[in-house]
Amino acid sequence: MNATRFIVVGSLIDVLGGRVRKRILLTVQGGRIAAIGPAAERAGGNGVAVQDLSHCTVVPPLVDCSVALAGSSSLESQAGRGETAGSQDATLVARHLRDCHDHGVLGLADRSAAATPAEAQGLVTLRSCGRLVRGDDGVLEVAAAGDFLRIDSTGDIDADTPASPGLDRQALGRLLAQRGPGRTVVVANGATAVTEALAAGCDAIEQGYRMGEANLRLMARNRVLWIPSLLRARNGLDCASSGGSVCCRFSLRAVAPGEPQPGAEAYWRGLLADQLAQLRLARSLGVPVAVGTGAGSPGILHGESVVEEMKLFLRAGWSLEETMHSASEQGARFFGMDNLGGLAVGRPATFLVTRGSPQQLPRKLAYLEGIYLGGQPSDSYRKNPVKVVHPRP
Repeated sequence: MNATRFIVVGSLIDVLGGRVRKRILLTVQGGRIAAIGPAAERAGGNGVAVQDLSHCTVVPPLVDCSVALAGSSSLESQAGRGETAGSQDATLVARHLRDCHDHGVLGLADRSAAATPAEAQGLVTLRSCGRLVRGDDGVLEVAAAGDFLRIDSTGDIDADTPASPGLDRQALGRLLAQRGPGRTVVVANGATAVTEALAAGCDAIEQGYRMGEANLRLMARNRVLWIPSLLRARNGLDCASSGGSVCCRFSLRAVAPGEPQPGAEAYWRGLLADQLAQLRLARSLGVPVAVGTGAGSPGILHGESVVEEMKLFLRAGWSLEETMHSASEQGARFFGMDNLGGLAVGRPATFLVTRGSPQQLPRKLAYLEGIYLGGQPSDSYRKNPVKVVHPRP
């Protein structure tokens, strides 16, 4: 484990402010990056083996700040599962963990408030949500602490019915006072709801549809994280356009039968356009933004949905480097995932390998060449081994 390894990289995106670097030599020792320099610095000699990734692009691991591991993107009803529900949930969670790992999503904030499964060890870094309960008097309370607390103020933008009753500033403030040491994420849509969540002192806003410029400026000033969840609106648009519900892979959509809803397509098209415009404004204002897909909601898959969310960031005018930063470093730092994030000397040598050039990103992240954990290829990722070259002495 402490042996020094040398890895030649064709292109490196460290997401820490620099541009794409070409022909890089990574030196790894003790599972951490010991040096980053030009590949020409070690043209050969000493007979030391060098891992050859000169045909590849290396990026940090991805982080999804909004998943439900126990939720399913399937359109099939979960009703009637009966006594087998527990075992089915465990199987579902294990599969979703595998899906995330195999797509390079190594950091997850799980909003389903499920117990951390043993399968997570070695696959992903998991942050679990605290659990809320509503008492007999109808008042919400924190029933169990977690790594973070997610509070639905207005309900998910794509939910059939909004959260009821809604939470005002006082109710949010009371819940936030019970949160413990973890972070708080409030799902809030609309200008008033977001304003109240910010006034209550939340650490992040998830979704934030139609929250407006004033709230974005306040978030920039107070460094409140935004998780825009654009994919929820795009999925809603796809469903409305098809006249049914969209699910399965983004490259091959499956549409469930359904009756078209008058005005639905125009509504979702406008909502997506407005959210993209807000994301453009957030970029210019300097709002900290992280990627959260809502995976586990109907039609939003675990793992591969991160790439689809990143494509929407690019559509909003963000650069590839900025998008990668939001999809890795921002979420890792917010949720305290110290083993993930940007690539720099002294940090863990955990990264993703994609075949080809940066111009092929984020598409190539959907089928990785390799995943490295602590400078070593992941034993859990199934891919043909990369080439090793031995310099001439």
